[in-house]
Amino acid sequence: MSQENQEKKGFFGRIFGREKTAVVEEAPGGGVVVEMIEACGTEPGNDKMGLAEQEGASDANAKEAEQDFTRLVAGLSKTRSGFIRSLDKVFLGRRELDATIASHLEEALVRADIGVKTAYELLESVTERVKRKELADRGAVMGHLKAVIYDILSQVESPMQTADGPEPFVVMVVGVNGSGKTTTIAKIAARHKTAGHKVLLVAGDTFRAAAVDQIEVWAERLGCPVAKGKDKADPSSVVFEGLRQAMDDATHLVLVDTAGRLHTRTPLMDQLKKIRRTMEKQLPGAPHETLLVIDASTGQNAILQAKTFNEALPITGLALTKLDGASKGGVLVGISNELKIPIRYVGIGEKMDDLRDFNARDFVEALFAEKDHNR
Repeated sequence: MSQENQEKKGFFGRIFGREKTAVVEEAPGGGVVVEMIEACGTEPGNDKMGLAEQEGASDANAKEAEQDFTRLVAGLSKTRSGFIRSLDKVFLGRRELDATIASHLEEALVRADIGVKTAYELLESVTERVKRKELADRGAVMGHLKAVIYDILSQVESPMQTADGPEPFVVMVVGVNGSGKTTTIAKIAARHKTAGHKVLLVAGDTFRAAAVDQIEVWAERLGCPVAKGKDKADPSSVVFEGLRQAMDDATHLVLVDTAGRLHTRTPLMDQLKKIRRTMEKQLPGAPHETLLVIDASTGQNAILQAKTFNEALPITGLALTKLDGASKGGVLVGISNELKIPIRYVGIGEKMDDLRDFNARDFVEALFAEKDHNR
């Protein structure tokens, strides 16, 4: 591949465009282990060139990863200021820790938008270790909190994987108005378009003309077809026809937008359930993913949203948006701890590649970063 073509593939090409080879090894005690490894691009008789190219690609990937992490640190700066800095205040003027620190930690954790339940679990974990003198200073406490939060988030780290099959992979995208649903749909579509996949957008939010218009604008920008109905059409009928179109056109990915009125409105939940039933009727097994998009700036209200939508549908994955503009990104920890819903994406900016696959290690490292430009 020429340098020009490599540059055109860009960020999303690096994510989706890597060829993989299956390596089969015998496992201890019998059986086999199948591991997918990336092809290095070598050809018979050209090993030296292949190694040189591989080393160059490795350096480029490492540089790209460092740049991505720096952007994540910057994106979480407001959350870090609200969460970590409030914890730092607890330790001001304290050389040693004792049981009285619990009251100060309690206030800091409860106000950190991670949810009351999670706050008290973290508090209990710290105070017990302080009593046993296992945590003796600020560094030890912060290190312990970092480890516990990583343990919580690592259990829900699960980037979305679409199946390569004869039928479309259908994603039903839900969330309240203003959460960033439509923009998230566009960013996911851009990823898959860059990877060479056929993508269809379905304008299932027929209650707002502006929502249909917005989907159409994004579809035109991305070069994707869009399925829509007449003004105020029944959302289920639009989705039904959209899936039929996707099946006829051998579409790889279908992204369905839905209405986003307040999550406390029962009619909305009933409508979403009806759409799910319609999908199943047209394409058994659909939707293959029900993605809830949540605005990080809503803080603890996001936990209520996630619970309500999850009870109605249920939810199979989360996308947390607008982390760069919010100081309440800690809510991701509370949602993860209470609901255990897989986290697919986090949004840290307005650019198309600012919707990232969720990585628990990078998120925690960025959240606890001592400086804004370092790991």
